[in-house]
Amino acid sequence: MSTEPNSTASAASTIAEDPVKVNNASVTDLKNACDDALKRVLDREGQFKQQHRHIDVRLGLGYANTVIAVGSSLYGWKYDFETAKPVVWVGVILYVLLSAAQTLYTWFIEKDTVYVGKRKTFAKRVESERITIASRTVPHAPSPLAGTPAITNAPSYSLTLSYVRTSGGGKTLIRRSNLADQVQSYSAFFEDDGTLDEVKYSAWVEELVKKVVGEEDGSTKVE
Repeated sequence: MSTEPNSTASAASTIAEDPVKVNNASVTDLKNACDDALKRVLDREGQFKQQHRHIDVRLGLGYANTVIAVGSSLYGWKYDFETAKPVVWVGVILYVLLSAAQTLYTWFIEKDTVYVGKRKTFAKRVESERITIASRTVPHAPSPLAGTPAITNAPSYSLTLSYVRTSGGGKTLIRRSNLADQVQSYSAFFEDDGTLDEVKYSAWVEELVKKVVGEEDGSTKVE
């Protein structure tokens, strides 16, 4: 995946002026910093446009729960207990069902997904590309980046990428590929004081994206 010079310069400037620094004793902070940096890499000009379906669904369910809770409470406050009881019970049941739906959606549909992006390319035909990336923390990395000392059992960052390219409004499949469990130790990307080396991290992510979209040979499975 080629990167526009202006985009690269802008990213480098942002990194220099506003470095990301976290508590490197917190695996959650390390993962969140990497997830946020991943979105910045892929959202650069000329790359993918992030889709927010998962966030929209969770927010929609959350807002619906809030409306039901507030509405039931106001109804119970306005009317006497016996009159309000059926409505309040309905509100409680709906609240529980929506809360369960939100939890199930997160567990079984969204899972570890941190980025979904789309873009269109125009050549002899209009082609649509969709990339989905999931991240998680694993106990340790099998091999750190070159020049980075190995740390036994150090927590590591794992990415799984899937990519689909279609044309004709999704009717014709051009490429489908996956890269599973691409792992690097957090120590490969963070300094001792918790500062993220965003240049090194961005280079790693861009290399993985090149592989999954087919811009270089690799272990990508193409169907």
